Amino acid sequence: MTPAGILYIHPDTPLALEHLPSLAIPAWRTTIVDAVARGGRIVALFGWQDREGHLQVTAVLTHAAQGNLAILSMQASTSYPTLTPDCVQAQGFERELAEQWGIIPSGHPWLKPLRFQAPFADARMSVVSQGTIASQPGVANFFKMKGEEIHEVAVGPVHAGIIEPGHFRFQCHGEQVFHLEIALGYQHRGVEPALLSGPDKRTPHLIETLAGDTTVGHATAYCQCLETLGGTRVPSRGQVLRGIALELERLANHTGDLGALSGDVGFLPTAAYCGRIRGDFLNMIALWCGNRFGRGLIRPGGVAYDLEPERVGELQRRLDQVRRDVRNAVDLLWTTPSVMARFEQTGTLSAQMCRDLGLVGPVARACGVERDVRYEFPFGIYCYVQIPVSLAESGDVFARATVRWLEIQRSLDFIAAQIEVLPEGPIRALVGELKPDAMTVSLVEGWRGEIAHVAMTDERGRFRRYKVVDPSFHNWIGLTLAMRQQPISDFPLCNKSFNLSYCGHDL
Repeated sequence: MTPAGILYIHPDTPLALEHLPSLAIPAWRTTIVDAVARGGRIVALFGWQDREGHLQVTAVLTHAAQGNLAILSMQASTSYPTLTPDCVQAQGFERELAEQWGIIPSGHPWLKPLRFQAPFADARMSVVSQGTIASQPGVANFFKMKGEEIHEVAVGPVHAGIIEPGHFRFQCHGEQVFHLEIALGYQHRGVEPALLSGPDKRTPHLIETLAGDTTVGHATAYCQCLETLGGTRVPSRGQVLRGIALELERLANHTGDLGALSGDVGFLPTAAYCGRIRGDFLNMIALWCGNRFGRGLIRPGGVAYDLEPERVGELQRRLDQVRRDVRNAVDLLWTTPSVMARFEQTGTLSAQMCRDLGLVGPVARACGVERDVRYEFPFGIYCYVQIPVSLAESGDVFARATVRWLEIQRSLDFIAAQIEVLPEGPIRALVGELKPDAMTVSLVEGWRGEIAHVAMTDERGRFRRYKVVDPSFHNWIGLTLAMRQQPISDFPLCNKSFNLSYCGHDL
């Protein structure tokens, strides 16, 4: 512990809650703002009640250059000076605090609903009755512009096709978008409160459905929390198999995204090919565990299903075939001038904007920002086998597509290498009882980016608080700013180049 009352830990390290100090509100705020100004980033910021019933607000910051996390708390009051004007990446976390706990960030520039959820504590209902937080999706004060020929376009929450609900409101002059405001919350299911007092038999299902296309990523983060608090070491074979599953999930989604981007510009050959190839990757997961999304595969202590020699051989055969197919399909994209004309200089974000907003995953790497949990905070097999960080520079749709293609190639290479040298031994270890009155932070690089799970236990070793931050939580604001000064007709293309999760944000 430093004199300033900050704890520095590595991810997947157990921490006794009694060692978590509370700073005074001014010191807590100043420390966060200064840390972010020096290149830190907010991983999580959330409220929780300690054993005495006091409301604490804890921030988790990354210091990737130092390879550690900073943990700092404050005992909450009814309000505090907002972080957002000096640290814009806090804007969503502060709206969440107001909604969940009734803690008002005084001076927040646009304190509007985040998920339209009921407060965690009934005693703090006054903030709702005062109208600070609206009670249902779509009921909110939206940003408006006035001027000659300024018009507003409202899209959703119901969309064409099979897509999750979300509301997009554009302020436009002709085709040009001046501002996009995104309202979510239609997929809110109350997962975090449902996880309290766990883990129990429902918990794996809740974790695996946080964002269904990221089943392996979220399940891995959850299991790492339990293994840390339960003092369990995952066998080597189990760690390798988890890595293979995570990269198969990445392959399926990145391939599907490249196909969807092709469809959004009307280039049907790659759209059709990648749609089919995505299914091939999902079928490889099903070959392994019986479920195309990997449900039931990742379990505390390791994995639930092994890869026997026969299945390894079949997986190798399929990977060899799909490697040729995906290269042929994607090469069509890069060699078609009309596609490149739509991708290049569309929905551009700068590296500085990426850092200011705290963006993660392929979106950040497309801006040239080297942000990848597998590299910054290695976990599991990535502690021993490093996958190169895939970067682009232009920060546009083309860059986001390029990063996906680079990651497809590197994930294929990783899987091919690992299944050749699978270590012998068990695939799973027994997880012990969770440490009481403790916490841990687990980070995983899902296919969308950084997944953060924070588990806190009570005196019985049950979940006192379980905080989840899906990468979409960080990145939705990036889509908002990428659409500025763009023609509104480019919105589907920009949206797909981010491909964020509605339910992963809403929880």
